[in-house]
Amino acid sequence: MPKLKTDSLIPRLVKGLIVLMVLQVLLAVVNLVCPPDMAKADRASPVVLDRNGVFLRALPVDDGRWRLRADLNRTDPAFLHHLLGIEDARFYLHPGVDAAAVARAFLSNFHAGGIVSGGSTITMQTARLLSPHPRTYGGKAIEALRALQLELRYSKHDILQLYLTLAPYGGNLEGVRAASLSYFGHEPETLTLGEQAQLISLPQAPEARRPDLHPKAAQAARDLILDRMAQNGLIDAQALHEALQEPVAHQRLPFPAIAWQTAGRLARTVTGLQATLVTTLDAGLQTRLEAMAAATAKAQGPNVSAAILVVDIHTRGVLASVGGGGLDRPGGWIDMTRALRSPGSALKPFIYGFAFENGVVAPDTRLMDAPTRFGDYQPEDFDRNFHGEVSVKEALVNSLNVPAVAVLNRIGPDVFQARLAAVGVKLVRPKSALNDAGLALALGGEGIHLDDLAKLYAGLGDHGLVKPLVYRLDDEKASAAASGQRLMRAEAADKVLAILRETPPPPGRLPGPLMRVSRRPAYKTGTSYGYRDALAVGVAGGYAVMVWTGRPDGGARADETGRDDAAPLLFDVFDQLRAPSQVPQAIAPPVAPVALQSLNAASDHMSILFPPSGATVYVETAGRAREEHLKVTRPLKLSAHGKAPIQWYVDGAPLKADDDGAFNWSPPSEGFYDLTVTGGDGQSAKSHVRVVAIRSADAP
Repeated sequence: MPKLKTDSLIPRLVKGLIVLMVLQVLLAVVNLVCPPDMAKADRASPVVLDRNGVFLRALPVDDGRWRLRADLNRTDPAFLHHLLGIEDARFYLHPGVDAAAVARAFLSNFHAGGIVSGGSTITMQTARLLSPHPRTYGGKAIEALRALQLELRYSKHDILQLYLTLAPYGGNLEGVRAASLSYFGHEPETLTLGEQAQLISLPQAPEARRPDLHPKAAQAARDLILDRMAQNGLIDAQALHEALQEPVAHQRLPFPAIAWQTAGRLARTVTGLQATLVTTLDAGLQTRLEAMAAATAKAQGPNVSAAILVVDIHTRGVLASVGGGGLDRPGGWIDMTRALRSPGSALKPFIYGFAFENGVVAPDTRLMDAPTRFGDYQPEDFDRNFHGEVSVKEALVNSLNVPAVAVLNRIGPDVFQARLAAVGVKLVRPKSALNDAGLALALGGEGIHLDDLAKLYAGLGDHGLVKPLVYRLDDEKASAAASGQRLMRAEAADKVLAILRETPPPPGRLPGPLMRVSRRPAYKTGTSYGYRDALAVGVAGGYAVMVWTGRPDGGARADETGRDDAAPLLFDVFDQLRAPSQVPQAIAPPVAPVALQSLNAASDHMSILFPPSGATVYVETAGRAREEHLKVTRPLKLSAHGKAPIQWYVDGAPLKADDDGAFNWSPPSEGFYDLTVTGGDGQSAKSHVRVVAIRSADAP
């Protein structure tokens, strides 16, 4: 009798194996002939990040939906654990279809007389998101088939990542990154328990639970998920209680839009499945410079914009690219860092550099700055005065026109243009011009793309080697190792920079002699015809910086010059880069030298020796230079002449003297201060100063 049972069991097993093999063959054929439609998975919003992974900007997909590709490595692990615990506890065990969940859902639907439970796995939900089907038993069968196909083609990691890319979160939001950024204002790398529950609940009914439209329904759904987490043993009672107290996001936040023009341009270059581009930009620096550009543009007029470009000379990586003075200003959406504008006098350093290299002149060569006609061209100096005999150094420092034109005449305008073109910088003649610019090149007679101007100055700071500017972080290493193209010999480039370091700083800035040579900006300004463009371009501390202000439409302005309107912003940018000089350690020594102790010995009038009224005083800080409360490393030593005892006041508040009787002041923040000093005889003196913070060279 037992033998007969065994004989009847074997054929059944064989038949079962045959049926299983047939099913596998059929599935393989269907998978080959009718593969899942992955077109939706291949299209995601391009995302642009800064060099440290900070979100800069994204672009919507064609239908206007924000579909940001998920990255499990940058998604809160606790959220992933809780998501699977609620939606698909056996995700890593089933082949795409959970038979137990399907059976349980079928029984629930049978007793309810309709579909109340779908029993869908994460893989099945992903299949439905790729190719939506009606919520019927036939549609469920198709989802199951597609889920099996997905499991054959992709890993569990890829399927979960795909689900979190396509899941709907209300409105035009798709994917957990878009939802987290829009509802919470941050990436899903770290999420509170309440935020996790809200993100888990939304895809189940994205429109009915939208927190910006239905906040009460959103909170009820979130609380229900939290209760289920507790019931399933995913969280304890204390965590449940705390999460229920969290407020629910009730509005959508705008997506970050840092470096709007540049990030948008780079986003449009992203193709294929890799929808994230990491740039060389520094989001912190970019944000600070955007605020500075906006303030500068606003101060210079209602139609004015401003642009800033910061380049790391070693790598040629662009650390900041401010395309305008704000999207709310006329033409603010135009990327002025790439605009074609007149350089004014900003190309003069290269004229002299070529002349140094060719042996035409030397820094001490004497030139005449006098009325001179070059054929039918007679230039004048900007101030309409002539200075007689000057050296090349003096001519460049003071941006004299006639000497620059005379040197260009010796070099040849065509040769000058050809040498720039050889390193990829092409000067563009205005469309209205009938003839070549000729010698007017020296004064901005032909246009140049502003990023090309920054490229030239970066080459000047790299001993005459020019390389393309780099915007992708992956390209920085190769750029640093590249040999570049020789614009001029190193000796000529270094001579030009040495001269440009002697250019007087803008009013109110630290005088050049007080700056360390390595930190002193070597810069040149430029003003185009009609004051249309105000430019300042410089090199310092391993950086090249280009600053432009003007009207994006090219309209003329009144008396707006590169020195007055662009140079101050240039120096402010170098302040942000920690490139300008550090504060000298002995501006006001504790004890005055003997020769100075009797300077006002015959006078009994109270006077302030340091800081003098109207001065800009630089203080070194141990942390960021723009912190809300400064950590000053070297206090300012206040000095005054008058009858003892002396008392100092800062904005009316008395300053306490040190144990040795000296008054050392550590400003709490940047800005303007009123200092008052009183003497024992009742006399007083006042000083109004501006405090600017720069980072200490010894700071970590």
